[in-house]
Amino acid sequence: MAGNRTFTMIKPDAVENGHIGAILAKINEAGFRIVSMKMTQLSRRDAGNFYAVHKERPFFGELVEYMTSGHIVAAILEKDNAVADFRTLIGNTDPAKADEGTIRKMFATSIAANAVHGSDSDENAEIEGNFFFSARERY
Repeated sequence: MAGNRTFTMIKPDAVENGHIGAILAKINEAGFRIVSMKMTQLSRRDAGNFYAVHKERPFFGELVEYMTSGHIVAAILEKDNAVADFRTLIGNTDPAKADEGTIRKMFATSIAANAVHGSDSDENAEIEGNFFFSARERY
């Protein structure tokens, strides 16, 4: 996934609020190709493992609780400069500070319920994609 792939997850708030289609449309309109995609619900163990980097932070328990509260949509996306371009598309973690037209500005309700996850590096995109998708699911 070096350079041309990234990982995203549509979070429980956006799924619950019916925004899957609109978010996927924004992703497609921005020139990303969906390589792999699935809807699932994280177990507490899986959420804890996925967000292990935050384990010592005070919000870790709330994050795990939130991420297990409903379905998510996980996807691997492909485009040149995928990680940086996707981070621009999703916008600031705080939807109040996000630029107009970004996914978080349009669909997030708070910093905690910020609609989507986007990998922050090529290395993490590969790790995160591998967490959700087996080798035969990553086209």
